[in-house]
Amino acid sequence: MMEKWQPVLGVPATECRIKKMKTRWGTCNEDARRIWLNLELAKKPVQCIEYVMVHELVHLLERHHSDRFVAIMDRNLPQWRVLRQELNAAPLAHETWSY
Repeated sequence: MMEKWQPVLGVPATECRIKKMKTRWGTCNEDARRIWLNLELAKKPVQCIEYVMVHELVHLLERHHSDRFVAIMDRNLPQWRVLRQELNAAPLAHETWSY
């Protein structure tokens, strides 16, 4: 997805890593140009993973959720609000299991 979206957005990222996160689907370090994705995204539809990837790449262009950020998201991934809602309605992880 990085290979697909970096040229579309015109933004380079140095790498993408995966880790277990308790409170976020993804994050990025603007200075290092590194994107982190939550391991739990592997259980979600590919469109939701794509939304998080695009969201984090856009943060490399615009740090905050400003009007510019929203405009870039709207232009490149028009259904992003629906995908965000789908992700936010789901738990990040199932930490406890009852048997």
